[in-house]
Amino acid sequence: MKGNVPLVAIKNLRKNYNGKTALAGINLTIARGKITGLLGPNGSGKSTLLKTICGLVKPTGGTVLVDGVPPGMAAKEKISYLPEIDHLYSWMSVRETLDFISTFYSNWDAEKAAELLQFMGLEEDMKVRNLSKGLRARLKLVVALARKVPLILLDEPLSGIDPPSRTRILRSIVSQYREGEQSVLLSTHEILEAESIFEDVIFLQNGIVKLNDSAENLREIYGCSIQELWEEVYDS
Repeated sequence: MKGNVPLVAIKNLRKNYNGKTALAGINLTIARGKITGLLGPNGSGKSTLLKTICGLVKPTGGTVLVDGVPPGMAAKEKISYLPEIDHLYSWMSVRETLDFISTFYSNWDAEKAAELLQFMGLEEDMKVRNLSKGLRARLKLVVALARKVPLILLDEPLSGIDPPSRTRILRSIVSQYREGEQSVLLSTHEILEAESIFEDVIFLQNGIVKLNDSAENLREIYGCSIQELWEEVYDS
């Protein structure tokens, strides 16, 4: 049955950039209907892994399947990707931004986008250039969550964001994802705040999987929080 098949299946995934290894033979499965934390220091391979899953980066070797299909046009209809970089046009208003982006996706949910705008405290006539960093981050998340897709990839959505915006973003992720149908893979350094929403956790280090288990099992096995485990794994 489909529910027993992983949403994402990765086998021996490798990526080299000009002789430098970014991913060194990763084997992973991402379960359906879970929020998974993707953790690791800078240079561990998190962004490369997310970009490879969504097809923006071509792997050097290995395979990726998303809902049974490799990265490409078919897979793009199954994935919503929020990059770490700010990809919004500053001269547009909030409404113009959403109207523009919606033209690219047949699975855009206008009703959900409107609900998210209200939840995020964003007004349609606001110009993107006048939004604070926190409000721009909220708008980026609206764009990512307003599509009916089985997989959402979020690359550092909390990075450098003010605490009120971080709280609102995390609440929105939890409230909007479709449990049992949708999976969220969230890369972040803000572990202390985000770990409460993680069901599964993946630790990357130097392009390999260091740890991969449910958050509950990791806390029980190591007798500490995910934040404390991060410090133990990467500071040792």
